[in-house]
Amino acid sequence: MSQMRRGFTLIELLIVVVIIGILAAIAIPRFGSTKSRAVESSLKSDLRNLQTAQESYFADSGSYEVADVAKLSSFFTPSAGVTITLGTLEGGWQATASASGATRPCTIKVGTDSTATGAPVCEDEAP
Repeated sequence: MSQMRRGFTLIELLIVVVIIGILAAIAIPRFGSTKSRAVESSLKSDLRNLQTAQESYFADSGSYEVADVAKLSSFFTPSAGVTITLGTLEGGWQATASASGATRPCTIKVGTDSTATGAPVCEDEAP
């Protein structure tokens, strides 16, 4: 009777390692772009929520808050790691959101100014 060998040969193991390496080389860059898109979605969501908070603040006080996000804290709190800066705009306000994982900042402009979009837009992105 011949003796049966169990297990894999070195060539078979090497082929499996090469296939896993190829799959990883394809998947890792796609994961990076997916993560940055998720962070941008978070920035846009925060800007939409800020817009709602600004409208609530306007309903209570008769003006928009353009100096400090902290004054809007009863209506709005940004996501963890997101920094929002407010500014003035003709007939309204503007805000820029940025985060460490974002490749580009996102902005919203609300008012009568000709550059006002009324919706969150990230840098180099069509409104």
